[in-house]
Amino acid sequence: MAQIFDRSSNALARMSLVLTGLIVIALGVTLDQLQRSPWVTRQGQRPDQPVPFSHKHHVQGLGLQCQYCHTTVEKSSYAGIPPTKTCMNCHAQIWTNAQLLEPVRQSWATGNSLVWTKVHDLPDFVYFNHEIHVNKGLGCSSCHGRVDEMPLMYAQNTLQMEWCLNCHRNPAKNLRPTSEIYNMAWKGPSEDHPVWCSVGEQKSGVPTADSVNCVTHNPAEAGPQLASLELPAGAGHGTVADVAAAKLPAAPIYQKFTSQDGLGHFLLKQYKIRTPRELSSCEVCHR
Repeated sequence: MAQIFDRSSNALARMSLVLTGLIVIALGVTLDQLQRSPWVTRQGQRPDQPVPFSHKHHVQGLGLQCQYCHTTVEKSSYAGIPPTKTCMNCHAQIWTNAQLLEPVRQSWATGNSLVWTKVHDLPDFVYFNHEIHVNKGLGCSSCHGRVDEMPLMYAQNTLQMEWCLNCHRNPAKNLRPTSEIYNMAWKGPSEDHPVWCSVGEQKSGVPTADSVNCVTHNPAEAGPQLASLELPAGAGHGTVADVAAAKLPAAPIYQKFTSQDGLGHFLLKQYKIRTPRELSSCEVCHR
């Protein structure tokens, strides 16, 4: 009986299997790169807004603080979009006839809110809380980039889950003193620019991060300062003997840091931030 398939069909079958495998691999790599591309993440894109608001002009040029417009960033899950009244606090007196600001004046006159296009737009199933991140030592620029250098706002990072996980696996690399949260130019300590931190008494009802005090100058060079001394009742009238008998508060002990890794792990412990092993519930980020 004659063979239906030629002997070369075996080689063709092997080649077709290899080719199919290569196509599947190439398709997987292509889809993986596509879902990380700016076309999907909108990273670096500058969407059209009703008013071309310049963060660079208002933050770097005029010195406005983030909290002036984003009033709920420290006490809510949302940073908040400023109402038209916030804009009119200044623009009722300056640039009152600028054509560029006509939508703002129309919004103020009609009471209709400006419809801004959200730049950092997370999926509905993701629950991100600004309050906990800000109060635990994560600076604005860690997520949003150098906003003070953006004439038009854009997303510097992908905001995808893998990007979030990279931070939560090692949060120490991004932690900073709470006094530097809104400092866009913060670069972390170094040999040339060390940071000194001390730990004070933790109070109930106050974020744990507030018990840590960090400074960028050497506390030992500040010299002794005694502005006032409250003596206990009946202790006299503030004589030398009274001052000597009073219990002065112990001077805080400062620790010097010359690297972000050292400072980050110190703050990680003092801020009482949970480790990746302790984040066992999906409900921490998902609702």
